[in-house]
Amino acid sequence: MGSLLRPAALVAARRQRESGEMSAADFKREEDREVIAAIRLQEDAGIDVVTDGEQRRYAFFGHLVDSFEGFDKEGGWAIPFRDEKGEELVFKRPVVVEKLRWRRSMCGEEWTFVRAVAKRPGKVTMISAQQAAAYYDPEKSKGAYKTRDEYLADIVNISRREVEELVRLGCTYIQIDAPQYAALLDPKMRDGYRQRGSDPEELIDRCIELDNAIIHGHPGVTFAMHICRGNNQSKFYAEGDYEPISRIFEKTLFDLTRALVVSSRCGTCPGTESRCLAWSRRRNRGLKQTTS
Repeated sequence: MGSLLRPAALVAARRQRESGEMSAADFKREEDREVIAAIRLQEDAGIDVVTDGEQRRYAFFGHLVDSFEGFDKEGGWAIPFRDEKGEELVFKRPVVVEKLRWRRSMCGEEWTFVRAVAKRPGKVTMISAQQAAAYYDPEKSKGAYKTRDEYLADIVNISRREVEELVRLGCTYIQIDAPQYAALLDPKMRDGYRQRGSDPEELIDRCIELDNAIIHGHPGVTFAMHICRGNNQSKFYAEGDYEPISRIFEKTLFDLTRALVVSSRCGTCPGTESRCLAWSRRRNRGLKQTTS
C-alpha cells in the first residue's frame, strides 16, 4: 500500500539526529540507503508501482507535521490500538496549535528520489483531509483556528499546492491515505468525535468534499484512496462494517480505492456478501477481491 516497517538502524539514526549526535548529511545517507533497500524489496517482490516505503517519515502522517510549523506532535487526542487478545498500546497524535506555516515540500524529496532510483513506476502517499481533521481539537486549536472548517480550508490549500508540485515533478500516481474514515465506522470512535464537537455523519460528507477539492482537475494523474483500521505494532484502533461510510466509495473522485480488511474486524466488504483480506475498486469498473 505504501508504508513499510522502518528498520531498527534507521529508527536509531533518527533518534541520533534528533539529539544532535548525527549530522544532517550522515542521516540523509542512512535514509537514502534504507529507501533504496525498500524500493528494491518491492521490485524483487514483483510489485507494479513502488513507493519509498515512507522511510523518511517518523509516522505515515509525518510529511504534513514535519513540513509545517504549527503542530504539537504529541498533544492531540490519544487513541488506543488493540489486538484480539485485548492488549492495548496508546498512541499520541498531533494537534494543531498555531496557524500553519510552510517549511518545505511535503513529498518533493520523496518523489524525486523514487523517480531517480526506481526501475518500476512509482507513487507518492499523502494523508486525506479527513485524516488531517483528526488533528483539530476544539479547545487546544481554537487559538490558531476558530473552527475546524477554517483549519481544513488551510489543509485543502496546502494539499492541493503539493499535488500541483508533484505533478510538475512528473508524478502520475498519488495515493491518499485515509485511515480515519475507518474510525467513522467504529461506534466507540464515533462517540469520541461527538465528545469533541463533531458529528460523524456531517464529518463524512464534509471530508468527501474536501478530498475531492484536493484531487480534482489533474488529468493524467491516477488518484487512489487507501483505507485501513490502523496498524501499530500489529494492533488496530477501529472495527466494524463498512456500511456507515459506504457513500465515500461512490461520492469521492478517486480512480482507485484499496482497503485493508481483516475478517472478524471488518464485517462484509461493500458490494460483496463475503469477508475478504483485501479488495480494490476502480471507478466505474467494479470491485475486485484479492488475497494479497
